[in-house]
Amino acid sequence: MADLAAFDFDGTLTDGGSVFAFLSAVAGRGPVTSASAALSPRLARAALAGGTVADDTKERLFRRVLAGVEATRLEEVGRRFAEEHLRDHLRPEVHERFRWHRDRGDRLVIVSASPEAYLGHAGELLGADHVVATRLAVEGGRLTGGYDGRNCRGEEKLLRLREWMADLDEPPGRLWAYGNSRGDLRMLAAADVGVNVGRLGAVGRLRAYPNLEGTRP
Repeated sequence: MADLAAFDFDGTLTDGGSVFAFLSAVAGRGPVTSASAALSPRLARAALAGGTVADDTKERLFRRVLAGVEATRLEEVGRRFAEEHLRDHLRPEVHERFRWHRDRGDRLVIVSASPEAYLGHAGELLGADHVVATRLAVEGGRLTGGYDGRNCRGEEKLLRLREWMADLDEPPGRLWAYGNSRGDLRMLAAADVGVNVGRLGAVGRLRAYPNLEGTRP
């Protein structure tokens, strides 16, 4: 029976974040800078508070930057952005673990709060079986800027991962989960093997979980 490995994206499979770079690729750096400046107090609070404050602030940013963008443009930019981002930011040591799971026949899922608009393409390029990510609402062929559903963070990550697992033709053996931030805590707690790939290691929020070395195959 094959295992299942769930990987967060930003800061886990790749270095740093990807959202602001993607927004700039879609709408240009100027609009993203202006929107960020207008929301700067909320962005600072969201970074500290997390939770629903972060979810709401992120959606406000998306509405300012993405509302009215054609869905076809999002698709085109998302594909190109995924290729470039993986080329420049993929973490070799985590990618090696990802390939180890693939080579042994495990199912692979990327679970991220970043937009599905480019995470879907990134998953294809990496050879993932499925991608669980934040979906963006479209009306009349254009983005509203809002979410389609909820921001895929924290409890939502685990909920949507479990929904996908429930539809599998057979249940997996063990669940492995890889993350780097507090948004991954619930997913790691639910896994048979939770792995902390955060840069802060033993002093980060995921310090109770072993690192890659501690779960060496």
